[in-house]
Amino acid sequence: MKKQDAPIRTKRVYEAPDASDGARVLVDRLWPRGLRKVNAALTFWLKEIAPSPGLREWFGHDSARYREFARRYRAELEGNEDEVARLEFLVKQGPVTLLYAAHIKGTTMLWSWRNTCAITWNAAWKAPL
Repeated sequence: MKKQDAPIRTKRVYEAPDASDGARVLVDRLWPRGLRKVNAALTFWLKEIAPSPGLREWFGHDSARYREFARRYRAELEGNEDEVARLEFLVKQGPVTLLYAAHIKGTTMLWSWRNTCAITWNAAWKAPL
């Protein structure tokens, strides 16, 4: 597998770590309830890469607002070069698992990440959201 094709996976942070996870990156702004840091087995916690509180509140998981949410979120990412560069570096090194706490599988933020990462880094997504 070429490094530019390193798989990116998503899963809930509460799921047990697995050797195939590669770098485990929490992409939520808030620490997950009831989870001890040692049990999370994180490589990084990139809380600043998550959508801003204002954007999350505006979106409110309203699917009719998804396109505008994705546009605004991409604009936020463009202004967050350091955190995006950290994630880009990890993707180029090997497998990455983006971790989230939400009960809803395939949260909208991760859909936006899927589009951004796949376009920017030519990353291969191993699991559908």
